[in-house]
Amino acid sequence: MAIRKVGVVGCGLMGSGIAQVSAQAGFPTVVREISPNALEKGLGSIYKFIQGGIDKGKVPPYELDKVKKNLTGTTELKDLADCDLVIEVAPENLTLKKELFGTLEALCKKETIFASNTSSLSITELATFAKRPERFIGLHFFNPVPLMKLVEVVRTLSTSDAAYEAAADWCKAIGKTAVRTGDSTGFVVNRLLVPYMLDAIRVFEQGLASRDDIDNAMKLGCGYPMGPLFLTDYVGLDTTYAIAEIMFDEFKETRFAPPPLLKRMVLAGRFGRKSGRGFYDWSTNPPS
Repeated sequence: MAIRKVGVVGCGLMGSGIAQVSAQAGFPTVVREISPNALEKGLGSIYKFIQGGIDKGKVPPYELDKVKKNLTGTTELKDLADCDLVIEVAPENLTLKKELFGTLEALCKKETIFASNTSSLSITELATFAKRPERFIGLHFFNPVPLMKLVEVVRTLSTSDAAYEAAADWCKAIGKTAVRTGDSTGFVVNRLLVPYMLDAIRVFEQGLASRDDIDNAMKLGCGYPMGPLFLTDYVGLDTTYAIAEIMFDEFKETRFAPPPLLKRMVLAGRFGRKSGRGFYDWSTNPPS
């Protein structure tokens, strides 16, 4: 069950990164977007990222030509029909994903392995949208995909050993470390990370320490590369809030409950880096 050709549905922030690392590793890769403009923007971000590495002397010049040779963009799902692995990187909307996987299953060959890059939805529930749940897995990449070495490879009770091993082997082939996990909301990373981020917000909300003192405490005291409030801004307060709500709904544990301050900031449009304001002001460099 070797993976030779890869399809990626979505060429946004995560999808473009997955398509890039796949193509850079030598796999013929087809990436699909819903419109020509979105596709052009996604492919442009890939080429810009690689060119930036070339300009800094960190990436050999031939890498850009290799990616362009191996990477094909399309707006048609039918162009993914002969892929051995298709990775869905669509918005966290169950109705959308159900329709998407139904269409893909009708188009793709019976051997195709389907994967979702979801960070919080149940892989088991997504697998119910497919007629071949034994060939359905989770492949949770981290942002920015070209730089982050981890992929959570998630199996359900129905996932076959062959599909699971093929996916893990592919992750290794593209230079990633595969952490194997069963299907539980949040998997490994978010199951541990989200309560940590929420607790930092609670500490700030309660006035126990300032923003900078909280972040410096975790950076200097625990060796973290960035503090929890800065990290929440980087991930997106809206994204963190949505994941926390899903996890609280699943486990009913207070450690997963979004703090009132987080909800208020999201309602106010303070999403962090993506909106220009969160716990930090991202209009300055570095954020203040």
